[in-house]
Amino acid sequence: MQLPEQPVAGQPDPTDRAEVLKLADAVENALLKEMAKTYHRDDTPLPAVGTAPPVEQPGRAAMSQRAVDRNTTILTSSILTAVAGGAVSLILWTSGHANETVIAWICGGIIAVPVALTLPVLALKGLMKSAKDVAEAAPQPVTNHFHGNVHHDTRNVTSTTRGVIANTRNQLPK
Repeated sequence: MQLPEQPVAGQPDPTDRAEVLKLADAVENALLKEMAKTYHRDDTPLPAVGTAPPVEQPGRAAMSQRAVDRNTTILTSSILTAVAGGAVSLILWTSGHANETVIAWICGGIIAVPVALTLPVLALKGLMKSAKDVAEAAPQPVTNHFHGNVHHDTRNVTSTTRGVIANTRNQLPK
């Protein structure tokens, strides 16, 4: 049994629906043609810069700035310690009062005293640096003074820029 083509009360006529769909399709096509003239979105993935692995450069090995600073401190302090110990040993040896025990105590003192003085200084330096980093990381307080009527706009703007000749299109959410 087939239903009659009579429209049901309160429902649109099927021919009216087809005309509305044609009109909506025509409007959508016209908008797409206009947008194609002024709008282009490149959604292709960005290429990799290269496939070659990194190459070790001549000179010192790659280190952090902290490692470079520590390395420089160790090298300079070891040179100064060796020079001071050698000078004291040479003076004692030439004067004829060279005693192995005395030389060992003097060289031990030359090594132990700078180490005993350096460790607290390095610890204090690290503490001051961490306190400075914490102070710099703290957000600055923002104080705004307004007089009169104020409208506060809290919209977020998202932006994408791609291509050789890039155009930025800021899109505000609706």
